Amino acid sequence: MSVDVLQAQLETLRKARASGVRRVEVRSADSTQIAEYKSDAEMAAAISDLERRIAAMTNTRVRTFMPFTSKGL
Repeated sequence: MSVDVLQAQLETLRKARASGVRRVEVRSADSTQIAEYKSDAEMAAAISDLERRIAAMTNTRVRTFMPFTSKGL
């Protein structure tokens, strides 16, 4: 798969997640794929996987946000 195809899948998946839809249909030039996710966590994992695959193909780092909190005592 090319980076363009993966980015299109990622955008479709992000839009579906933002709207609360769990069923996603991805069309390419030669086929149509339908995926139904059981939970938001499963969808988040798929988004994360696509981001990693795109980063690996484009030689960029995946940004991770690690919050740190303190009670200030």
